Amino acid sequence: MLHSTSPEAAPRRRLWPLFLVSALVISLVGAWTGVWFYVAAQVKAEIAGWRERERHAGRAQDCASLSVRGYPFRMEVRCAGASFELEGIPAVKLDLPAALAAVQINNPTLLISEFTGPLKIAEQGGQTHYVVDWNRGHSNVSGLPQAERGSLELDDLSVHDSSALANDLLFKARHFELHGRQAPGSRAEDLSIETVVQLRQAMAEKIHPMIARPTDADITSVVRGLDRPSPKTLPLQLKEWQGRNGEIEIIKARIQQSDVVVEGAGTLRLTPRGGLEGNLRVTIIGIGTVLRIFNVEGLMPDALVSTMNILGQWIPGLGGTGRQGARGDAAGGLGQRSELEGKPAITLPLRFVDGTVFLGPLKLAVVPPLF
Repeated sequence: MLHSTSPEAAPRRRLWPLFLVSALVISLVGAWTGVWFYVAAQVKAEIAGWRERERHAGRAQDCASLSVRGYPFRMEVRCAGASFELEGIPAVKLDLPAALAAVQINNPTLLISEFTGPLKIAEQGGQTHYVVDWNRGHSNVSGLPQAERGSLELDDLSVHDSSALANDLLFKARHFELHGRQAPGSRAEDLSIETVVQLRQAMAEKIHPMIARPTDADITSVVRGLDRPSPKTLPLQLKEWQGRNGEIEIIKARIQQSDVVVEGAGTLRLTPRGGLEGNLRVTIIGIGTVLRIFNVEGLMPDALVSTMNILGQWIPGLGGTGRQGARGDAAGGLGQRSELEGKPAITLPLRFVDGTVFLGPLKLAVVPPLF
């Protein structure tokens, strides 16, 4: 007897778990979208409140247009046509084409900003005096909301004096970096900031012949006696800084220009009349080039001319700097023979006496009072 068999019916797949997961994902996306746009609205309100507080403090800030973007994982605030006005005598106005500030949702303590140049600086109601431009500019501030540290980087930086008929180029650098953080033990009423400044291929021929050639610099320092930003002119802020016994401790400075290398450390401050005061201990490779740039030959007494001729025997590049004179044992009249980066060098004090600059026993220049 034959028995007929029929294939068992395939079990029906349960689709409700798939619909449940899809519904959950859609709900989460919808909730996150609502939260993001709510936060974006709060950001705009907070910016408006911040502007009002700044205006009462004498720092008026505005944007021709303001937008909040970056959905879903960033919060970007873009300000087009940014302006900044600082009260004072005279009042100063800054104009910037655009600025962008962004915070990642997964790291809200880090603020990243980008700037579009040029930055125009002018007295309020007057003509533009300076134009600062760059190819790429960005900054970051970490440790928010306390802003524990920050940095600024600019590529192809240039500063023009647009008030001059020739639109003079005052300063340029292939790369500029500034890093800063609040020094340990610093207080709100007596701020100390640790800073690192880096310059690559910097030139400022209009300021001084010493920096007429491409120059690299790395300077680490601590600035003490600072106060919170206020709507005051720079000379007035410097005067108040001097009254608080402010000072700049240069931990290490290294400056290189072709065959000249200078390393130094020391402390600078201001006198009651605004003159630079302090001492740096510097070691120099290529001292002869430095002295020729400062035209020291015309400033040296005969005794030092003899010293320079003697030093030229054991410091490369120094020989021939001074006028020919009698030779004597006066090698200690300028500085001490030393070594830097494996090359012969000379170590001597760089002194600032109420604005007058001395390199060892030689008077180099006079810096005008800063206020």
